[in-house]
Amino acid sequence: MFLTIEKLLDPGEVQRLQEIAARVRFVDGKATNPHTTVKQNLQADQSTSDSSEASSIVFQAFRRSREFEDFALPQMIAPPLLTKYGPGQHYGEHIDAGEIIVGNQRIRTDLSCTVFLNDPDSYEGGELESRLGNRTMMYKGQPGDAIVYPSTTYHQVKEVTKGERLVAITFIQSRLPDSLLREILYELGEVYAYEADKLSWENRNRLEFVQQNLKRLWLR
Repeated sequence: MFLTIEKLLDPGEVQRLQEIAARVRFVDGKATNPHTTVKQNLQADQSTSDSSEASSIVFQAFRRSREFEDFALPQMIAPPLLTKYGPGQHYGEHIDAGEIIVGNQRIRTDLSCTVFLNDPDSYEGGELESRLGNRTMMYKGQPGDAIVYPSTTYHQVKEVTKGERLVAITFIQSRLPDSLLREILYELGEVYAYEADKLSWENRNRLEFVQQNLKRLWLR
């Protein structure tokens, strides 16, 4: 299951991240995946204060997003990382690593997330393409929009042919590793949010009984 979040970032945050991206030092994207043969992009040098500020801006946006919290049930979020693609750069089809190491912590990658930071009309190509069975889905969001998807998904970033693609990426360890169980809780939550006021008080309580006790049973 995929989730698109419109306007995860507000315009001021997008502008600030664009300003940081204009001056931060970028390094070869293989710095965090030296053995890959399909990754051709640039990422912000994580040792700089500018990179830390950018990471904090995106992280705080996640924390205030009820939609993200309900969908991902995050236990840990890797520091979001500014990433860019210029003409000729791309990231070939892959699935994300099962875990990443951040400092002394190991983060299991249940979910991946891309946050779009510049106007999609300012560059050509650069679509995030995900493979679902024999179908592919393409994403190219507006500045501040995000997409969250299972890290087990085959996906790629298509070659940028003109302009520059600027995004922030991160990985999430969920309190509920099983993607089907996460989807069940998310759908129950959506039904409760949209339909509870239309139900009798008795049935509303019964729906909440199911929802809350599944959380007790499954969440860690």
